[in-house]
Amino acid sequence: MEDKIFMKIYTAVVEKCHDTNLYVGYVPGFPGAHSQGNTLDELHNNLIEVIRMLEEIF
Repeated sequence: MEDKIFMKIYTAVVEKCHDTNLYVGYVPGFPGAHSQGNTLDELHNNLIEVIRMLEEIF
């Protein structure tokens, strides 16, 4: 039997905070899936890490 890899796709809402100059983002409908970063790449990596941690819990 073949091993199959499934990829989940999430949509994140991203904004730039003009007070802190940070990018902030969250995944709608996924409680606790939010983060921030100095760059879009950093925010992306942070959101992936948060989602992986939350998937282990649920």
